[in-house]
Amino acid sequence: MRSLLSLFFVFLSTIVLAQQKVSLSGYMRDAATGESLIAGTVYIKGADQGATTNNYGFYSVTVPAGKYTVIYSYVGYESISMEMDLSANKKYNAELSNGTTMKEVKVTAGRKDENVKKADMGTISLSIGRIKQLPVLFGEVDILKTLQLLPGVQSAGEGNSGFYVRGGGPDQNLVLLDDAVVYNTGHLFGFFSVFNGDAIKDVTLIKGAPPANYGGRLSSVVDVSMKDGNLKEYHAEGGIGLIASRLTIEGPIKKEKGSFMVSGRRTYIDVLARPFSDRLQNTGYYFYDANLKANYILGTRDRLYLSGYTGVDKFKFANSRGSFQADIPWGNNTATLRWNHQFTDKLFANTTLVYNDYDFASTFSLSTFSVKLSSGIRDYNAKTDFDYYTSFNHHIKAGAAYTYHTFIPNQVSGQLDTITLEPSNAFTKYAHEGGIYILDDFDPTDWLKVNVGLRYSAFGQIGPYTSLKMDAAGNVTDSAKYKKGELVKTYGGWEPRLNLRFALTDRSSIKASFAQTYQYIHLVTNNGSTLPTDVWAPSTALVQPQKARQVSAGYFHNFLDNKLETSVEVYYKNMENQLQYREGYTPNSLRDPELEYVFGKGESYGAEFFINKTQGKFTGWIGYTLAWTNQTFTQLNGGETFPLKYDRRHNISVTSSYNVNKKWTLSAVFVFGSGNAVTLPTAYYFIDGELVQLYSKINAYRIPAYHRLDLSATYTPQPKKKRKWEGSWAFSVYNAYNRKNPYFLYVDNSGNVNQGIDIKVYQVYILPIIPAITYNFKF
Repeated sequence: MRSLLSLFFVFLSTIVLAQQKVSLSGYMRDAATGESLIAGTVYIKGADQGATTNNYGFYSVTVPAGKYTVIYSYVGYESISMEMDLSANKKYNAELSNGTTMKEVKVTAGRKDENVKKADMGTISLSIGRIKQLPVLFGEVDILKTLQLLPGVQSAGEGNSGFYVRGGGPDQNLVLLDDAVVYNTGHLFGFFSVFNGDAIKDVTLIKGAPPANYGGRLSSVVDVSMKDGNLKEYHAEGGIGLIASRLTIEGPIKKEKGSFMVSGRRTYIDVLARPFSDRLQNTGYYFYDANLKANYILGTRDRLYLSGYTGVDKFKFANSRGSFQADIPWGNNTATLRWNHQFTDKLFANTTLVYNDYDFASTFSLSTFSVKLSSGIRDYNAKTDFDYYTSFNHHIKAGAAYTYHTFIPNQVSGQLDTITLEPSNAFTKYAHEGGIYILDDFDPTDWLKVNVGLRYSAFGQIGPYTSLKMDAAGNVTDSAKYKKGELVKTYGGWEPRLNLRFALTDRSSIKASFAQTYQYIHLVTNNGSTLPTDVWAPSTALVQPQKARQVSAGYFHNFLDNKLETSVEVYYKNMENQLQYREGYTPNSLRDPELEYVFGKGESYGAEFFINKTQGKFTGWIGYTLAWTNQTFTQLNGGETFPLKYDRRHNISVTSSYNVNKKWTLSAVFVFGSGNAVTLPTAYYFIDGELVQLYSKINAYRIPAYHRLDLSATYTPQPKKKRKWEGSWAFSVYNAYNRKNPYFLYVDNSGNVNQGIDIKVYQVYILPIIPAITYNFKF
């Protein structure tokens, strides 16, 4: 009888153990620096369960109790595989080695098929190492220029850091730096981006249906994370280039407990040119930026982060007599304070406070007369996010965010002798913006993965504000004044998000997505670029928020043991409440700019093809986009639909990198794009002896196609074993075959009414073949 009872209890305990579930949680970090690894994968063989690390390197996965092989992998790092006894909840912080075999564990190939397995589509993460391999302008590594080489992403133009994603304008891209919004992404009037590659850890582009934790933009998300700083030892790296130099220093505040990172960059064209000409003493241009980050581990469950960015462009001009002077500074400032707290093995929280400010100013002086034009936007933001990993491997995220906006449109002040013109700030606008969300990422079956979310966003304009009513002719008929803090107008709406992945085989899948998004702020521009003169404006009683719906589907397939990734994606997006200036608009500081806007709708659709080789001595990708983008405004173009400036039928990008040996790496980039749409004069008339132009319909013509080849070679001498200094030389050629790509077209005429008028169209280009050399170093 006792034997039967013992056998029964053994059988019962086996069933209970089989049904018992345990969690494995921890952090994934760089073995050499202690940096957290974002979007790393944890895979448990046998249970066929996995997890992805969040933005702070945390993961949690639940499986039935037992013994398993656990694989940790991250792009660009050697994966590790180890046997684990998961009979109870376990914490394990995995440290992955970048090219160095770890002693305690066995190095394996790991899983490389995440592009097929994940539910999100239109999402691409790029390592800084891969970005730095590509040839660049003047030797300056540029994150945003690299993103423009991906399918579905288009450059705003030659030398411009602005970009368009699936038919959306530059203002429809949410660009984040450690959770702080970056409103102006360009230095040197857009030729370079504000992101210093030495200070950046991770870059993720989302161009499909963004998860519900992102909001406020219609087209894309570019999420950039700064380096945390080395937790284990002090290091420095930098570079000396043709127009700028940079230096980054990082190290522990307290070893294994806290770290810091400081990075700075400055151009020196103004300093080098000034000694050679007296005329340049009061004329010049330069920019500088600085990144700072510090963090401290308070305990096993808490960590604080403090990060900031400041960047300034300054352009000055003075004629030889000094009678005319121009001073044009602009820049961004951001600050982010974050607190991570791990409540349990399955519940992780992050609370963030953000300040960001963008200012533009231009001052012009002529003798005793001076005028200043200024604009900007300032935000105070607070948000909290929760990650909850259930026992059934549902990854649930939920959170809330709030932002207080101050918008300063073009504001004029000036002085003539002793007479001073001071702005009344009548056009400055204030608003509250908030949102709450919840999303769930889970696998209902082996062949289906779902990421579903719901977000509700709201926006409220507040006083002081004067609301105007106008008649059909645009004349003001009535007005109403609102006091400080008084609610003027509210908007809001639900934003559902859905991403589905249907597995066909271990190497192929079909994905589909849907997203509805609202955007409550607008970038008002006359040229479609991201020049500092563009003005950010809020939704108001007269200006409704932008709204978009996007559906997309794609086929993903990997070849050669996941070394070659391929995909085809198609999409359709319609957009409401698009904004442009009315026809014939000219700036007027005495009239609120929002009275000059007209509103319409747009649509964009196309197909994207992508081939990406990720492993081996030869890597690179080929991207091709076939796309259409159109808008319709009842008050523009006679109400007829017209293509946007950035409606480009064909876009091709080819990147390649070849590791010849340990010392030499060769890289190349080729791009081709259909010409931008333009509006040109089609006829001329003489009225009272003056020549008057008659223009074509909006964007009825195309400038010539754009294409360019860039080349680079990097030489890295092998350092001696005891030497702590490592250096490398980067040689690059921008526009290798000196293609005269058009920057813009203009029409000029000569002659008179009696002799006849000679009219010609001229093409202006600005970037010929440009060789560059940069020395990079680490110590």
